[in-house]
Amino acid sequence: MKTIVISAVNLNAGGTLKILTDCLKSLSEMRQNDYRVVAIVYKKELAHFPGIEYIETQWPKKRWLYRLWYEYVSLKNISRALGPVYLWLSLHDTTPNVVAERRAVYCHNPFPFHQWKLKEWFLSPRIVLLAIFSKFIYQKNLKKNNMVIVQQQWIRDAFKGMFNLSADKIIVALPQMADQEYTVKRSSTHHRTTYSFLFPAWANSHKNFECLCKATALLEARNIFNFKVYLTISKGQNRYSEWLYKNWGKASSALHFIGFQSRKSLFDYYQEVDCLVYPSKVETWGLPISEFATFGKPMLLADLPYSYETAAGSEQVAFFNPDNHEDLANLMMRLIERDRSFLNPVPSQQHDVPVARSWDNLFGMLLKS
Repeated sequence: MKTIVISAVNLNAGGTLKILTDCLKSLSEMRQNDYRVVAIVYKKELAHFPGIEYIETQWPKKRWLYRLWYEYVSLKNISRALGPVYLWLSLHDTTPNVVAERRAVYCHNPFPFHQWKLKEWFLSPRIVLLAIFSKFIYQKNLKKNNMVIVQQQWIRDAFKGMFNLSADKIIVALPQMADQEYTVKRSSTHHRTTYSFLFPAWANSHKNFECLCKATALLEARNIFNFKVYLTISKGQNRYSEWLYKNWGKASSALHFIGFQSRKSLFDYYQEVDCLVYPSKVETWGLPISEFATFGKPMLLADLPYSYETAAGSEQVAFFNPDNHEDLANLMMRLIERDRSFLNPVPSQQHDVPVARSWDNLFGMLLKS
């Protein structure tokens, strides 16, 4: 049997964990007589599937030296012990030193393209450091891979220029749509007197929550109060969320800090709210956009390349300057007034080959002789 190794120790929450679970689910369903699959993970309970061997590794958070040692020294010893390895797929951006016939890396860290601001040094210093050093983290050993995997066409184009990679070595792997176990009901919300907005994201500074908070405050200053804005962050989550709450949470009756939501609860919010707002400054995809689009409701999205690719095919979308909260406030006001005339469908996007539309499709490319 040929051995496939998936290294994904750093994927243990949020959208990155979904990448891991979707990946291992696909491998679990492959013919077990053909491949031996080994997953190096934080905890196997996070993504446990039959037919897969697990190696658990839990490095201390914020211990980057430990992680670098593990990526570039320990994993080489593990690859030799497991060998011969046919395919080694790293799911967390770095290309470890390993011994394998074929190698690939999945790049889903958008920070090399994040134009950070000075205040982020004080509110989210980790994000700034990632923005500064991610390029070098990506670059280490990158050209030793047979294939580099990204989620969007614009990232492929950026990688070609930034790392001098050949286009045929970069696969655009389109994330799969929302899980089918959550029922999607397209229902009208025109009868409600209070209009509701939702921005589901972690409390990281690049998500640009302040743009939505400022827009909300501006609407209230205009004596507009028949709306609600739900943010999936909590007051004491981190320094950034504390800053947001201090500046806008106390003074606003419209802003609701609802904290982290389970996947089931988040889909309940998708069902109930009127509109998704997504002001994030940089994303490699923006999964909530894809998920919310299935409900056929309005979306207000940052006017950036990732938004156009993620929202492609959606029905009711408007884009705003993520650095201009007045731009967002004006769009929100029109929706509160039940004006949808400015919303438009987003054209479908064309992707250059190679492109994978499922994990099965992706592994077909990675495992071919």
